[in-house]
Amino acid sequence: MTRNRKPELLAPAGDLAGLRAALRFGADAVYAGGPMLQLRAASAGFTLDTLHEAADIAHRAGKRLYVTVNSFVKSSETRLLASYARELHALGADAAIVSDLGAIAAMHEACPALDLHVSTQANCMNDRAASVYYALGAKRVVLARELSLSEIRLLRTNTPPELELEAFVHGAMCMAYSGRCLLSAFLADRSGNRGACAQSCRWSYRLQEEKRPNEYYDIAETKDGSYILSSFDLNASHLLGALSEAGVCSFKLEGRMKSEFYIAGVTNAYRMAIDGTAAQDSIDAELDAISHRPYCTGFYEGSVRGEAWDGAYQSSCRYVGRVVGGTEADGYCTVEAKNRFYVGETLELLSPGTPGRPFRITSMRNESGDPIDGVNCPRSIVRVAGAPCAGAGDFLRKRGGRDA
Repeated sequence: MTRNRKPELLAPAGDLAGLRAALRFGADAVYAGGPMLQLRAASAGFTLDTLHEAADIAHRAGKRLYVTVNSFVKSSETRLLASYARELHALGADAAIVSDLGAIAAMHEACPALDLHVSTQANCMNDRAASVYYALGAKRVVLARELSLSEIRLLRTNTPPELELEAFVHGAMCMAYSGRCLLSAFLADRSGNRGACAQSCRWSYRLQEEKRPNEYYDIAETKDGSYILSSFDLNASHLLGALSEAGVCSFKLEGRMKSEFYIAGVTNAYRMAIDGTAAQDSIDAELDAISHRPYCTGFYEGSVRGEAWDGAYQSSCRYVGRVVGGTEADGYCTVEAKNRFYVGETLELLSPGTPGRPFRITSMRNESGDPIDGVNCPRSIVRVAGAPCAGAGDFLRKRGGRDA
């Protein structure tokens, strides 16, 4: 990073395990959904009580917790906003991420002490819109994903310097404009704008035009169909310096529905990128190790060109275990297995602040202390020898395959 102040690294969490992984692997702040009005209705993960616990965990680590309230709000729900804003402030939330204009006004009026961040779903594309949100009480705007670097620079130049700018730098992207999509509601009766997206854009489609036999559409297909609505994943890891120079003060990672292994790996890679503690090729290798769609840089580098792909996830590693007890004097660490692994195999240990470190399993024992050749059952607790200085909360992965 070339600015005097490092940008914030903002990671997702769908539950307390994800939050702990994000904090351990270098997030400065975590965003999570509460019990209402958020866009991950199928996996809310947090009640008011667990949000309170999450805020305590974050604050003890010197970090921050932001709560998403980014669903579009109906008139029957506006009466809930004032009390919800006060509840979030009381439990320790550092900010609420809000997309609805009425919700921003209502929550700021009810609880001015609660910082408000304007969600990317608000589709803030220009300096006038950003300045209006600031006048309404917003501390930060999460920029629309459709902006280029040059457009972000112009927006920053013409907005109040006190207004913070946040931008997504990694993760899944929606084909709809800033996530405003009716496809799921039309095909599956599940509204993406109300937190119940059925991921219809990720389905396989075949295009047939019966009434225009002489008109041809340049759409590539595989044997499984066409994925013309399914976007590549965003990876802006090599653009962080340019984004910082453009005025972005917070780098946001997508993935509240992802596993703690995914959250740890992506957060760790971006922590190293921000701190300059790993070369770009090492960052690329770490991000390739995690399950993902093909990567692109979104709109940051200008116009976007469509490319055909087969819809499949890819990764260079498979998630095989989580360290629940660090390496002891006898050389063994305790692992909760997530996949098969065996004595003699080479695994990689993922620890905070460093790329994955390969090691060979020299021996294993079960919970009773008896020697075993390997583990086949998920959630089995085993003791593993060979891992170099493993710590509780680290992860084990194996080259090849795709993680969970």
